[in-house]
Amino acid sequence: MAAKPLAELIDDLLAPALAAQGFAGRSVVTFWPEIVGERLAERTRPLKIDWPRRRNAPGETADPATLVVRVEGAFALEMQQLGPIVLERVNTHLGWRAVGKLVLKQGPVSAPARAQALPPPDPAALARIAAQVARVEDSGLREALARLGRAVAQRRKAASDDTAS
Repeated sequence: MAAKPLAELIDDLLAPALAAQGFAGRSVVTFWPEIVGERLAERTRPLKIDWPRRRNAPGETADPATLVVRVEGAFALEMQQLGPIVLERVNTHLGWRAVGKLVLKQGPVSAPARAQALPPPDPAALARIAAQVARVEDSGLREALARLGRAVAQRRKAASDDTAS
């Protein structure tokens, strides 16, 4: 049996919990910082999506859902003013006008875990990376590959430093 990436398995594991909160998938929760921006994401969390209870008759347009968001108390007024923009961004992310109303619930918002800074890669690794990508003609692709190489080298160095200690 071949190993599966964790990303393929996580949807199946989280689906029941997210469905209980009205989320069809994990994308709104997972991509919340990308949807609303880092500044809003630090002070808010999507809690659930309340879908309308009644079913529409054939040909009748569906009523939009209500997005319930936890927000830190002092930030609630600003979030209320930004509500139309947040709704637009959520709907753009979902690809249709799913959410039409925003409800704010004041309360503490736990800070997302910050990744520890990785040590810089050693100069020999940087030289190898530069030599490997030097033949790539497209400058954007060359720089992207170099960034990827530096990130891999940093992770490898951090892993080797952890096992050495």
